[in-house]
Amino acid sequence: MVPKDPVMLLSFVNLKLRDYYKNLDALCEDLDVDRQEITEKLASISYHYDEGKNQFV
Repeated sequence: MVPKDPVMLLSFVNLKLRDYYKNLDALCEDLDVDRQEITEKLASISYHYDEGKNQFV
């Protein structure tokens, strides 16, 4: 289950990206979550996906 709280989501997604997935698309596909929903929720707390770092910064 993917956390609803943006701060918890940030921690969850960055951990998964660091340890298990080569990019955000792979994470979204495997966990069956909407990429736009994640990026918008994290943008609401001023975090954006950095492809080079493969994390939200």
